Amino acid sequence: MWLGFGARRDVESFIRRTGGNANVLFRRFQSKRCVVAFTYQQDQLHCDGVSLAELADEVGTPFYCYSAAAIRERFGAYRAQFGADDLVCYAVKANSNQAVLRLLAGLGAGADVVSGGELRRALMAGIPPERIVFSGVAKTADEMRYALENGIFQFNVESEPELEQLDRVARSLDMQAPVAFRINPDIDARTHEKITTGKSVNKFGVPARRALEAYARAAALPGIRVQGIATHIGSQLTELEPFEQAFRCHAELCRSLRAAGHAISVLDVGGGLGIDYHDGGARPPALADYATLARRILDPLGCRILIEPGRSVVGEAGVLVSSVIYVKEGEKVRFLIVDAGMNDLLRPSLYGARHEIAPLRRTDGPLRRCDVVGPICETGDTFARGLELPELQAGDRVAIGNAGAYGAVMASTYNTRPLVPEVLVDGGRGRIVRRRVAAADLIALDTMD
Repeated sequence: MWLGFGARRDVESFIRRTGGNANVLFRRFQSKRCVVAFTYQQDQLHCDGVSLAELADEVGTPFYCYSAAAIRERFGAYRAQFGADDLVCYAVKANSNQAVLRLLAGLGAGADVVSGGELRRALMAGIPPERIVFSGVAKTADEMRYALENGIFQFNVESEPELEQLDRVARSLDMQAPVAFRINPDIDARTHEKITTGKSVNKFGVPARRALEAYARAAALPGIRVQGIATHIGSQLTELEPFEQAFRCHAELCRSLRAAGHAISVLDVGGGLGIDYHDGGARPPALADYATLARRILDPLGCRILIEPGRSVVGEAGVLVSSVIYVKEGEKVRFLIVDAGMNDLLRPSLYGARHEIAPLRRTDGPLRRCDVVGPICETGDTFARGLELPELQAGDRVAIGNAGAYGAVMASTYNTRPLVPEVLVDGGRGRIVRRRVAAADLIALDTMD
């Protein structure tokens, strides 16, 4: 939930004014969540009481804006649903801004990292190494060494060759690496093909049929200490049934490995719980239902449960604010051309994802159908097609919703467009937590010698 109204009558009034059209942006926003970060106040869109228009005046557009209160609420919900000894490792790949990581570190979060750079970010933000798990299919020897020297909690090993490399690195340091194998259970998460990770055709994890063999090999290596099992079947899941399959795979494998003499004490069940993008797709299950299912299946094993939420912690806590540059009347399509592009928010181009778009200033005027597009020299630089919005003009601003996850972290400098600022709103004020990089700074990275 990323937009809301102060009261239900505001929603109903807006629906009446716009004729109750099914595509009206705001009609669904009647939230039972404790924190509704983005609300209209006197017809101006605010983040936790801070005007997005005033932020835009200060930092320029486009920029990302995050709600600290929403992040606290969502992470706190995870913390409340699992035991005191369980470990909630935030998936850094969802949003790796240092201010966001420091906020989560203060809440007791661990970190799930997938590169040496993310590990460095987590450590610099104050996340203790004993709360960090290192995932990813291509860990290098240097990354392994850095992680071992810093004493991380666990390596999620994804292949037999990686296991052998980790053993060599650990022995060179006269250490043992704490290990869980990431198991590929060949479960269809029924999500987008580019974000499913638990099928046999995906690059992730050791096939379940080779699990006993892999653990036997690990037990024979002097630089390896086996402690757990890991799975992660995909992202943006909206059903519990695939999770249940994965949890049962965990439980069955844990019993088999213990019978074979392995001391399994950690069950890393990954992340993947989706958010509601209000795009006509299925709504994700309640976090309480997800946690109840996990505990019912896994608690009897007496293991420490480790979960890796990312999108569901930060996704709804952020928006991308952009300005209208031109309104172009095409032969068949009206184009709203904004200053944010696919280099700033890649999800619509990469995944065909839909993000709701709202004007910063709410009006009573009629709606017009348009395509919302960016400035990149690619047809794929399109945020929405056939969207009904108020009559916006050049200089008006819009917010692209649910952009707190896989937004800024996936941004690029394509077309020599600088990375945009990020703003964190906390305690009634916004502060810049990543400055805008000038085009001259990008160009200065090149050499002509």
